[in-house]
This record gives sequence, C-alpha cells and structure tokens, in this order.
Amino acid sequence: MVAPSLLLEVGNTQIETVETLLQVGRYLVIFLAARALAELMVRLGLPTILGELLAGVLVGVTGLHLILPPEVHAQLNQGMLELIGTCAGVSPEAVATIYAESFPSLEATARLGLYALLFLTGLESELDELMAVGRQATTVALTGVVLPFAMGTAGLYLLFHVPLFPAVFAGASMTATSIGITASVFGELGFLRTREGQTVIGAAVLDDIFGIVILAVVVALAGDGVLSAGPILKLVLAAAVFVAVALFLSRTAAPVFDWVLDRLRAPGEVAVAGFVVLGLCCFVAEAIGLEAALGAFAAGLILSASKHTEAIQQSVKPLAALFATVFFVLIGSSLDLSVMNPLNPDNREGLVVALFLLVVAIAGKVAAGWSYLSKEKTNRLVVGLGMMPRGEVGLIFLGLGSQAGILSAPLEAAILLMVIGTTFLAPLLLRLALSGVEVPADPAEPPAQQAA
Repeated sequence: MVAPSLLLEVGNTQIETVETLLQVGRYLVIFLAARALAELMVRLGLPTILGELLAGVLVGVTGLHLILPPEVHAQLNQGMLELIGTCAGVSPEAVATIYAESFPSLEATARLGLYALLFLTGLESELDELMAVGRQATTVALTGVVLPFAMGTAGLYLLFHVPLFPAVFAGASMTATSIGITASVFGELGFLRTREGQTVIGAAVLDDIFGIVILAVVVALAGDGVLSAGPILKLVLAAAVFVAVALFLSRTAAPVFDWVLDRLRAPGEVAVAGFVVLGLCCFVAEAIGLEAALGAFAAGLILSASKHTEAIQQSVKPLAALFATVFFVLIGSSLDLSVMNPLNPDNREGLVVALFLLVVAIAGKVAAGWSYLSKEKTNRLVVGLGMMPRGEVGLIFLGLGSQAGILSAPLEAAILLMVIGTTFLAPLLLRLALSGVEVPADPAEPPAQQAA
C-alpha cells in the first residue's frame, strides 16, 4: 500500500494513473536504452548483454537516475517525477512513494527473465557431445571451478578482509563460463567441432552445473546467516541429487513430454508446456531449500533431449529476450560505479580488489587448459582461453547476489568489472591464439559431416 501520510488527498484514480505512467515509462526507458546500446555492441562484435548492462548503468544510479531500485536509497530524477506528477495531478513526492511501492512488479519481470535465461542454457546443453569428450571436459571443468573459487574466496577473505559470505559468493561468481560467447567465437573461426572446441563446450556445460549448484548453496546459506558443516552438507547433497535426477529425467522424461505435447492443439502449446516444466522445477527447488535458479537450469536439462527442443527454444527466446533485458538493465541500474573512481582515495582498495578478481578469473581458467591428460595433440592455450568469458552467466550470478543483499557496492562493482573484463578479453585473445592456425574442417559443412 502507498504511504497514506503522503497521499491523503490523492484519489485512487490518480494513484492508478501514476502507477500506469510509471510502469509504461520504466519499460520504455529500459527497452529504448537497452536496444540502442545492444545495437552498438553488435556492430563492435561484442555480446549484446554488455549493451543491456551498460544501459542500466546509463539510466540507473551511476547515470540519469531514471530507474532506481528502492534499496539503493538514491534520489530519483526530479524532472521525471515532476513530469509524471503534472500528468496525474499529484506531487513529485507522492510519485516517488508510488514508484517505490510499485517497483517489485518490475523486479518480478526481471526474475522471470533470469529463469528463462537459465532454462535456455539448460536446453542448449548437448549432453551427447559432452559424453564424447567427457573425461577431458570434466577435468577442465573441475579445475576451472576449483581454482578460481578457492583462490578468489581465500584472497578476498585473507588479504582484503571481506566477510566470509560475500567472499564465498564472489569466488562462486568466477566459476562460470559463458557457453554462448565461447561457442560463437569458435563457430565464427570454424573450430567449434574440433577437439578443443568440444572440450571447452563440454566443460562449460559442467561449469554451469557446478557453478549454479555452488550458487544455490551459497545463497541459501546466506539467507540463514549461518555457515556450518551440517547445513552445507545437506544443501550440497540436495543440489547434487536434484541435478542427478534432472540428468536422469533428461533421458527418460523427454519422451513423455513429447507424447503429451504431440496431443496438444491450442495455440502456444510449446511455450506453455515448456514453462509448466520450468515452473514445476523452480517450485521443487525452492521447496527443498535450493534456489529457483537451479530449478530453471534443471528444467532446461530435462527437456534438452526432447524432439521439440528447437521449437521450445524458438518459442522461449523472444520471451527471454524481453524479460532478460529487464533483468540485465536492473543489474546495471543498481551499480554505483563511482566507487571505482581512482581519484577518490577511499575507492582505491576496491579497484585493487577488482584487479585481483580479474587476474584470478583469467589465471584460474587458463590453467584449466593444462589440467587434463590426452594422447591427442591439443592446443591447451585455446582450451584455457575458451573457458575464460563469464558473460551472461557471470551477470546472472551478480544479479542473484544483488537481489539477496549479499554484496557490498564496491564488491558488486568489482565483480562487474571482472565479468566485463573476461567477456571483452576472451574473444580478442581467442582470435589471436587461433590466427594462423589452419581450420581443420570446412565450417560450412553440416556438423554431422564434420564430426564423422
């Protein structure tokens, strides 16, 4: 409810008008800014999610103050408040109060975007290809998770005296690998079907599983504020069983899903059926004490073996594009990058933390390229560099940490710079590492022919 002390003379109709103007105005600002900067990123050969994140920075607490989560306690753009107040016939102070009360609906949309993104990530996990390079991919994935997580957590806790939960969360945020960015670069250069490419893709799938399990455990423990062996073991076991069941169902439940879907005739059946599985998995994950995000990823894994996978992806992608845009813009809107200003002496420790995270994030993944045994000659530097970009997965971690209230403003900004740094550098370094290397197969050939 809106605070009555500010709105004693404001009628219900005026309140509804303000809420409508705020909702429509927020979505207009989000989509216009995000699309403009996403187009710029495409032309620069960079991931569009960076444009969406920068759009949030532009319209949020660092920039124009048009989109501000209430918890940041910053002053909303006065011009926007006066414009909406004039249109509805209420005071700017009343508009600000209604803004804060109506903001959770925007956050709910962003959360749906997060779940849709993780659902698509699970759908795109090629489990058969993962099995072909399973041993090498597993070794690379484990090393690429353990090294950044351990070094990041220990360094933040012991060297920078960051509290344990934020240190563990920051370490967890460095475990991820962006499948989309890596696959895009390997695909453009014709190396996606090589042993290096398949090892990286398989390891990236496992990274997502390991990382999201760690994330689910950390966020759940942070909610309780207790770090002890019993709850940790219970959550790790629950997460492991949950993922194992999802992998089992990906082999056994997909035919049942296909049978049901083949008998549905109402328009939109593919999207609705996919979201029913998504909702069910999120519900089960929350019910057993895990993050709904893990349930969303598991739902994608379960349906990844369906014969309708491509149709599900095509139906979900437009929805994910809309809702995920809101998610990434909201992440950027809450980031106060002024804490990274090197001219302010108080910020210098935060900059050192950001540099530390970036170095650990790069070193941990590159080292993973030398962690496996193989009788066949492989380019280990390419494998390590392919594991480096955090991309949208790192931003998902950051968003969950922000929503859970685990991270301080400087640590949020440091993780953001780590994600952006690895995402920008990985495509450039991969292109350099592969320049001059002969393409092993015609990239125009169908994948099945290349793999034969």
